[in-house]
Amino acid sequence: MVIANIISYILVLTGALNWGMYGIFDFNLVSSIFGGARSTGAIVVYSLIALAAIWLIVSPIITNGMLKLQGNREAREVA
Repeated sequence: MVIANIISYILVLTGALNWGMYGIFDFNLVSSIFGGARSTGAIVVYSLIALAAIWLIVSPIITNGMLKLQGNREAREVA
């Protein structure tokens, strides 16, 4: 679940940066990479970003309010 959360954060941040560049500079990075906003590659990327955002909304509900970004670490005793 930690890996899914990290990947989701990366995808959502990528989508946010794309929207920011589109709003400020009128430049859509995803559509320029894939050759159009309605190309198959762009639709896949947009869908993955949307699923990642949904995951970040649902994940804390599943884990009782915690969004984990690190694995379990056990406390070590210092002798």
